[in-house]
Amino acid sequence: MTDASLPDRPAVARRPPPDAHARTGKPWPAWAARLRRLALALVFPAAILLVWYLVSISGRVPAYLLPHPAEVVVWLVDLLRSGELRHQLAPSLGRVMAGFAIGAGTATVLGVLAGYVLTFRTLIDPTIHALRTIPGLAWIPMFILWFGIGEASKVALIALVTFFPVYLNTMAGVAGVDRKLIEVGRVNRLTGLRLMGRILLPASLPSYFVGLRQSMGVAWIVVVAAELMGASRGIGFLLLDGQMTGRPALVMACMLIFAACGKVTDMILAAIAAWALRWQDTLERAS
Repeated sequence: MTDASLPDRPAVARRPPPDAHARTGKPWPAWAARLRRLALALVFPAAILLVWYLVSISGRVPAYLLPHPAEVVVWLVDLLRSGELRHQLAPSLGRVMAGFAIGAGTATVLGVLAGYVLTFRTLIDPTIHALRTIPGLAWIPMFILWFGIGEASKVALIALVTFFPVYLNTMAGVAGVDRKLIEVGRVNRLTGLRLMGRILLPASLPSYFVGLRQSMGVAWIVVVAAELMGASRGIGFLLLDGQMTGRPALVMACMLIFAACGKVTDMILAAIAAWALRWQDTLERAS
């Protein structure tokens, strides 16, 4: 049968990629796609700011309960110009990073072992789940008794609460690796540490990074409670000082500083995760 005798095939219309221009069907340039995502990400914060502004000028909520956004901006500018922001932020950042490193590092080791060795998981997993249900604030009196009111108790509290998300996600990631991948590794004579490094750890990295990002967020939340334990410096201390002295604009400014710090550290972890998981073909990368 010749090509001329073949029936004509109907043309199949191709769908444009999800980030294509509506008129031309050409993909967005990289800079335009990033700008578009940034603009979309700012819609919700702008809406919150607008509602905050309208409520504050309506007069229905007293200024001591909800300050005007301009007052908060003035506080932020004053803290930045005077150097007070750097003076107060450095201790909080140091406590968060130290506690996060200790908690996440310990959780990584135990999570990998618990995920890979069933006997070890049976030994420690029930106890860890029981300890996980104890509120972080309930540990403060004991940490003060054990470590005093110095930096050790603050770092220990942050390390404790950052331990659990990393442990759970790491253990679940390693234990949830497809058995077929493990069998392929064993067929290729991968055992022990080689199997762990070539198969188990790469396959569990997505879950691991989720745990890291969760723990970093928890660390910024708990640093306020940690700085209740006799701290004389820190953003949490500054926030509590604003609350005790009746300065709601300062309290709101400290809340925004915490939000900014948490977002920046999360973006750093997300960038590291994107680099480490660049081999993945996921829906997020396709969009």
